Amino acid sequence: MSTVLVPLAQGCEELEAVTIIDLLRRANITVITAGLDEKPVKASRGVVLIPDTTIDQVLPETFDMIVLPGGAAGAENLNRDPRIHQLLKTLFYQGKYVAAICAAPIVLATAALLDNKQATCYPNSLKISHFPTIQLLDSPVVIDGKVITSRGPGTAMDFALILIEKLAGKPIREQVESGLMRPH
Repeated sequence: MSTVLVPLAQGCEELEAVTIIDLLRRANITVITAGLDEKPVKASRGVVLIPDTTIDQVLPETFDMIVLPGGAAGAENLNRDPRIHQLLKTLFYQGKYVAAICAAPIVLATAALLDNKQATCYPNSLKISHFPTIQLLDSPVVIDGKVITSRGPGTAMDFALILIEKLAGKPIREQVESGLMRPH
């Protein structure tokens, strides 16, 4: 069974965080949420999230994927945390998946994990003038090797379903998706 780390930073986009956590857990993927400290996380719209643990507690653990929810303030807080960069680089260089949605691809870019890759993000959250080797696309979700990026709250469900497919396979993705009653 796959294990996924979802770091939760103050100001994260709650719709993205909860959608990712919920859908992956529906697929029986182990999801660990970790705060940057021991405080509850106040998300961008005021929803308070209680992480399972802290980043310090999970640093020695092994994960199959790390997924960064967006939100401008949340992405900024993730990007300022050297532990997040360390975890991203460790997983990336182990050949594991790294994923980010909305404003959070800036964290991947700052960690140099989007160099010479295709990606997507919330409009204007990633300045191509600062990262000229990244090819930004307008697609809802972009997969480039083991790096998966997505645009924003409206693409969170598609993003989470693709994460499920990558970790658990297409039949599990289809099973989870059928229970969501999404229009075809």
